[in-house]
Amino acid sequence: MTLTDRTGSYPDPAFEAEALETGEPSAQAGGAVVLSLDPTTSTSLEATHPTLTDTPTHRPGTALDLAAFRRAGIPVLDVTIPVYNEEKDLEPCVRRLDAYLETQFPHTFRITIADNASTDSTLRVAERLARELESVRAVHLEEKGRGNALRRVWLASDSPVLAYMDVDLSTDLNALAPLVAPLLSGHSDLAIGTRLSRSSRVVRGPKREFVSRSYNFLLQSLMGARFSDAQCGFKAIRSDVAQQLLPHTLDKAWFFDTELLVLAERCGLRCAEVPVDWTDDPNSKVDIMRTALEDLRGMYRLTTDTARGRIPVAQLQAALARGPLPAGLRPEEAGRKGSLFGQLVRFGAIGVASTLAYAALFILGRTFMDAQTANFVALLITAIANTAANRRFTFGVLGRERLTQHHLEGLIVFGIGWALTAGALLWMNSIPNPGQWIELTVLTIANLAATAVKFLLFRLWVFRRRA
Repeated sequence: MTLTDRTGSYPDPAFEAEALETGEPSAQAGGAVVLSLDPTTSTSLEATHPTLTDTPTHRPGTALDLAAFRRAGIPVLDVTIPVYNEEKDLEPCVRRLDAYLETQFPHTFRITIADNASTDSTLRVAERLARELESVRAVHLEEKGRGNALRRVWLASDSPVLAYMDVDLSTDLNALAPLVAPLLSGHSDLAIGTRLSRSSRVVRGPKREFVSRSYNFLLQSLMGARFSDAQCGFKAIRSDVAQQLLPHTLDKAWFFDTELLVLAERCGLRCAEVPVDWTDDPNSKVDIMRTALEDLRGMYRLTTDTARGRIPVAQLQAALARGPLPAGLRPEEAGRKGSLFGQLVRFGAIGVASTLAYAALFILGRTFMDAQTANFVALLITAIANTAANRRFTFGVLGRERLTQHHLEGLIVFGIGWALTAGALLWMNSIPNPGQWIELTVLTIANLAATAVKFLLFRLWVFRRRA
């Protein structure tokens, strides 16, 4: 990894020293390194960055000594802008951000442009900005991926608060100070901008709205996440926390945000949410559907990694020690509302709500998907919601114990419903021009036909009492 600032271009010793110390490949040291330190030379971290030896110490849950960082000449905030082939948007973005921070932000700052393997003139633009603007530096990485860029830049930064934002600056910059404030005070460990708060003002198309809300719903249902918006490109973290968590993240692309937030929650850390004003960039290069599929694969990988003990959650909890975990993490309660009649009533009410939600999602999905895809997505989302609601209200299961197992078994039950509705769609293909409402009616009937089987499977298998 190489840096460019007003003093010139050189290998980043903070990253190189870290890579040399590990002795083996790791998440933060992965990828191609442009230049590395030669251990036989006199070059050292302190020689290139003498202020690092005097860096003020800080630990999670305590307020930062801002005066000490100013005396050491270390920017309080390091804002990273990860870019890939953004030669047109990069310069106006950086100049606008630099002007805003210079005039509106009350603390010292640095802007780090993280060019991850661009093939156009993005790097040349970044290096020119780094030479012209005192607070800007450019970092070039040979490996593509936003997660990879953020992990490597953040681990090498000396600033106590690390943030990132997308190059299109879709988020109103007035949210930056509220984002950083709880980290400076020690109140929170991470902070995220959320577009899903009632007080947020968001302008974006129905497709992105649908995908975003569906993804966050899956996170909350399948992984027990409590944060509202995993994908908003406007986040900050304290560096003391980042140094502990980042080595245990693996994703190099878009799932990095989710992985970091879920890991932080599992460690009992506090995440502040800031409602933001957000305007969709119509020229965004993000492939929404491909990113969504990669995120689903990431959810599966993170779940299995946690279950297998790859991530030392208990040790991280002890190291970051903010306090006891939330009450929601208590073991599953054994007391269940066992009345068959009561279970049927609650199951029926949830089923009606799920069917209405399915119909609404199917109609929305048909505006930009074919019938089979819209059916699958609508049924998947409502199936997960249905399992979560029945788990909590019909069968009285609380807490996270066996949460993933319950949802996996619920998805098997979902497979039965999907097979019935997919079969109904195949049958309708033999009817010329059936019309959307006929499609919806037949699919609704097929969905209701699976309800009785679903209840029996939930009662006798998924949520049965275990000794």
